[in-house]
Amino acid sequence: MKALMQPLFARMRASRSRQRGQTLVEYSLIMVVLSIVAIAVYGLLDTQIAIIFSGLANILDTAQSSQ
Repeated sequence: MKALMQPLFARMRASRSRQRGQTLVEYSLIMVVLSIVAIAVYGLLDTQIAIIFSGLANILDTAQSSQ
Protein backbone atom coordinates (compact mmCIF):
# COMPACT_ATOMS: atom_id res chain seq x y z
CA MET A 1 0.00 0.00 0.00
CA LYS A 2 2.83 2.37 0.87
CA ALA A 3 4.38 1.80 -2.55
CA LEU A 4 1.11 2.87 -4.18
CA MET A 5 0.82 6.06 -2.13
CA GLN A 6 4.36 7.38 -2.68
CA PRO A 7 3.87 8.31 -6.37
CA LEU A 8 0.59 10.02 -5.48
CA PHE A 9 2.27 12.11 -2.80
CA ALA A 10 5.15 12.95 -5.16
CA ARG A 11 2.70 14.23 -7.78
CA MET A 12 0.86 16.29 -5.17
CA ARG A 13 4.11 17.93 -4.01
CA ALA A 14 5.14 18.70 -7.61
CA SER A 15 1.74 20.23 -8.34
CA ARG A 16 1.92 22.41 -5.24
CA SER A 17 5.39 23.62 -6.23
CA ARG A 18 4.20 24.59 -9.72
CA GLN A 19 1.27 26.51 -8.25
CA ARG A 20 3.57 28.51 -6.00
CA GLY A 21 5.74 29.46 -8.96
CA GLN A 22 2.70 30.36 -11.02
CA THR A 23 1.34 32.57 -8.25
CA LEU A 24 4.68 34.36 -7.95
CA VAL A 25 4.70 35.05 -11.70
CA GLU A 26 1.12 36.35 -11.58
CA TYR A 27 1.92 38.73 -8.71
CA SER A 28 5.03 39.90 -10.55
CA LEU A 29 3.01 40.66 -13.68
CA ILE A 30 0.46 42.60 -11.63
CA MET A 31 3.26 44.67 -10.07
CA VAL A 32 4.76 45.39 -13.50
CA VAL A 33 1.40 46.56 -14.87
CA LEU A 34 0.76 48.75 -11.82
CA SER A 35 4.25 50.26 -12.12
CA ILE A 36 3.72 51.09 -15.79
CA VAL A 37 0.35 52.70 -15.02
CA ALA A 38 1.84 54.72 -12.16
CA ILE A 39 4.69 55.97 -14.35
CA ALA A 40 2.28 56.89 -17.14
CA VAL A 41 -0.01 58.79 -14.74
CA TYR A 42 2.96 60.62 -13.26
CA GLY A 43 4.13 61.53 -16.76
CA LEU A 44 0.74 63.01 -17.57
CA LEU A 45 0.27 64.86 -14.29
CA ASP A 46 3.81 65.92 -13.40
CA THR A 47 3.19 69.68 -13.69
CA GLN A 48 -0.03 69.50 -11.67
CA ILE A 49 1.73 67.47 -8.98
CA ALA A 50 4.56 70.03 -8.85
CA ILE A 51 2.02 72.87 -8.46
CA ILE A 52 0.26 71.06 -5.61
CA PHE A 53 3.53 70.41 -3.75
CA SER A 54 4.65 74.00 -4.27
CA GLY A 55 1.36 75.21 -2.81
CA LEU A 56 1.74 72.91 0.17
CA ALA A 57 5.31 74.12 0.73
CA ASN A 58 4.12 77.74 0.65
CA ILE A 59 1.35 76.99 3.16
CA LEU A 60 3.82 75.27 5.49
CA ASP A 61 6.33 78.13 5.16
CA THR A 62 3.61 80.66 5.95
CA ALA A 63 2.42 78.67 8.96
CA GLN A 64 5.97 78.26 10.26
CA SER A 65 6.89 81.94 9.84
CA SER A 66 3.73 83.09 11.62
CA GLN A 67 4.65 81.20 14.80
